[in-house]
Amino acid sequence: MMPGRIGNLPIASENPLGLSWHDSAWIPLLNPTNIMDYFSERSNPFYDRTCNNEVVKMQRLSMDQLQNMTGLEYILLHVQDPILYVIRKQHRHGPNHATPLADFYIIAGIVYQAPDLASVLNSRILSAVHHLQCSFEETMSYSRYHPSKGYWWDFKAIKGLGPYNSSQSAPKEVVNTPKEEPSTLFQRQRVDMLLAELVRQFPLPVTQPAPSQTNGVTVKTENANDKINEKPGENVGNVTIKQEPVDSSNSELTNGNLQHDIKTEIKQENMKPPPEKKPRL
Repeated sequence: MMPGRIGNLPIASENPLGLSWHDSAWIPLLNPTNIMDYFSERSNPFYDRTCNNEVVKMQRLSMDQLQNMTGLEYILLHVQDPILYVIRKQHRHGPNHATPLADFYIIAGIVYQAPDLASVLNSRILSAVHHLQCSFEETMSYSRYHPSKGYWWDFKAIKGLGPYNSSQSAPKEVVNTPKEEPSTLFQRQRVDMLLAELVRQFPLPVTQPAPSQTNGVTVKTENANDKINEKPGENVGNVTIKQEPVDSSNSELTNGNLQHDIKTEIKQENMKPPPEKKPRL
């Protein structure tokens, strides 16, 4: 297989717009008379050895003979001594007809290839699209969304540097704890409705306190209102123990503690009196 080929396809050559060439030994001596000799150096990648300039140089003819030849040639197009020289590569068809192929400019002894119009437009369009894409990505980083609020913009949160400041040093990361947002009215009403539905389906059991008994005797504390509402005929055959607090003025202070004497009255209802004794006749 021949070098420089992959199968039947030649390897794509390097883009000449990104190349440059110079010879440090020639730079201090450059002038309009020797600039073409400087450009025709063998190490210059922009110079084609098959051009008519090389033929005239080998035959030691004058450069004016190029107008009488046809084919590829290089001419000095523009001079701005001592820093700028422009050289054109063209294909000559006749003494008065030539087609430009490429332009090369030499600035301070360094040779560059001038880009064509298509390359300039392509580069500008790619640069504009790149900056637009970066702008859209940065804009989308400020958008926020919440189910209850919808979409909004948050320009206060700056997470990092943008693409235009990537060369600068990144600031120290500050850890910010997220704030707990209060619940909305929609969330509260929704939760209350779900809790009410659960309570309705699964009611809580109601516990009833058992009456306290001591040795089969029910202890009952009566109030004045209970006496008024008490109906005759109730608590028949039952023994009721009534506890009443004694007035605080008659209480005694013993060992630093205030003790209240409680009168306990055992009341037996519906009990027959003892039989009266009748004198004997």
